Amino acid sequence: MSGQDQYPVLVSGGSSGLGAALVATLHKNGTPVVVLDKQAPPGPADDFRLVDVSDSAATEQAVQELAERFGGLSGVVTAAGMDRCGPITGVSTADWEQVVKVNLMGTAAVIRAAVPYLERSHGRIVTIASTLGLRPAGDASAYCAAKFGVVGMTRALTMELAGKVGVTLVVPGGMRTAFFDDRTDQYKPADRNMLNPPEYVADSIVHVLGQPAGCEIRELVICHEQEPSWP
Repeated sequence: MSGQDQYPVLVSGGSSGLGAALVATLHKNGTPVVVLDKQAPPGPADDFRLVDVSDSAATEQAVQELAERFGGLSGVVTAAGMDRCGPITGVSTADWEQVVKVNLMGTAAVIRAAVPYLERSHGRIVTIASTLGLRPAGDASAYCAAKFGVVGMTRALTMELAGKVGVTLVVPGGMRTAFFDDRTDQYKPADRNMLNPPEYVADSIVHVLGQPAGCEIRELVICHEQEPSWP
């Protein structure tokens, strides 16, 4: 890890999927880690806050509480995400907006609250987008809108925070997580073997977080060699 190693990495969405895999990997490597999620993390974490990241005010408060408790942050990884598939007229207004709130506004809330602490430690931000943040897909308008937004916001932050906070955009393809479990069959991957285990993506994020001061990995696409959503 670069920066102030005594400070933890904060992972939003750290109780399941990619976030949980990252928390486990960081813990195994001896890196302090704290979690934001709607449920307690299943594995070891140095602390956590129960929060729905679609609530920006509550999310910012939770980030500040964790940062103050540990005296700072060395990095944040915005892994909280969700989706509701269907035609734009077939997804309820509440669900469509919740997808945008969690994936885009939740990412922004975590970053807004964390930046002052990351500037002090010269830490790092890692945002989690998606291959659907670079290419569109039908019946995924809310998710594409949110993830395209994450891509644009992250690229803007690389300019805004250059020399003060490291910023990396991670673009994973599909992963073998519960993300697809509540979908109807037409929206599930045809072959889960053509998806990466989340631990593989977590290892790449740890590599990003460990870059020496002054060295930036700006963008990173990680997918299975036969995963069909890329390119």
